[in-house]
Amino acid sequence: MKAIEIAVFIGGTVEGDPNIEVFKPAKIEEGVPGAISFLANPKYEDYAYECKSSIILVANDFQPKQPIAATLIRVENVYASLSVLLERFGAMMEDSDDEEEDLISPYAFIHPDAELADAVKVEAFAYIGKGVKIAEGAHIFPHSYIGNEVSIGKESIIYPGARIYNGCIVGNYCIVHSGAVIGSDGFGFVPQEDGTFKKIPQLGIVELCDGVEVGANTVIDRATMGKTLIERGVKLDNLIQIAHNVTVGENTVIAAQAGIAGSTKIGKNCMIGGQVGIVGHIGIANGTKIQAQSGINKAVKEENTALFGSPALLYNDFLRANAVFKQLPELLKRVERLEKRD
Repeated sequence: MKAIEIAVFIGGTVEGDPNIEVFKPAKIEEGVPGAISFLANPKYEDYAYECKSSIILVANDFQPKQPIAATLIRVENVYASLSVLLERFGAMMEDSDDEEEDLISPYAFIHPDAELADAVKVEAFAYIGKGVKIAEGAHIFPHSYIGNEVSIGKESIIYPGARIYNGCIVGNYCIVHSGAVIGSDGFGFVPQEDGTFKKIPQLGIVELCDGVEVGANTVIDRATMGKTLIERGVKLDNLIQIAHNVTVGENTVIAAQAGIAGSTKIGKNCMIGGQVGIVGHIGIANGTKIQAQSGINKAVKEENTALFGSPALLYNDFLRANAVFKQLPELLKRVERLEKRD
């Protein structure tokens, strides 16, 4: 793509050669001729003066302190423009890979009762069970498992090795990454008099609404009854555990290694950091932000609060308490000196 074509595509302006061409993206510290890089974080500005990339994407208000050899494309929001551009490069690469390939591999297993719409791609060694319905444009990668009566929406992507158990629903434009398990049994057992545990049948499903992304090796358990619900636009990182009957509200994002216990309701537009633990049967208000490694042991009722610590406190309260905590040895010495004076 030429610089001028990219600028038109992302709504930017060109400074330099409008006809220079690039064929791939590259990090600014690893730029090479024929690549496009980006500068969004001021910490990386020094790389811009040495970068060998042909084009660098920068903000409208960026003022270089030294000459830059690359052609610049100025945009209002570098990260937003980069996202659009990478999506474009990804589509071009996928189109190239798909040339002359059959949509349905002869090595895939597709049950005769499954219904596949137009332009569905199923690759080798994928398993499509009885009664499955897959909408147009969906892509099922090799070694993925789609259980009986599963529904997959249009243009959703199921990557290699993902497992979607019987009866679960995947909406439109969803992404399920490798190793993810959608619909495994919820962790439900009844203690017996002899000390053993009897399994409670898990008869519900998992539903992923439109635009949900599930990271690699993330597990979402099916409901005991009803559904475990991941609402529209939720983004889940790798290695997350979501237990049975949990609801995760629209446009919430959850980072790696977080764990949410059963029947908890997470609100809309929440941001949950890595390794956060949340107990079961509570509610988390809309817009809540939870710092990494925090533990939530009670309901969060006030919207748009920020929490930190285990058990979690209001974010600013935690910072003040932590500042005092680090001074405890010196404070103890002062108290002891004062006691000796008395």
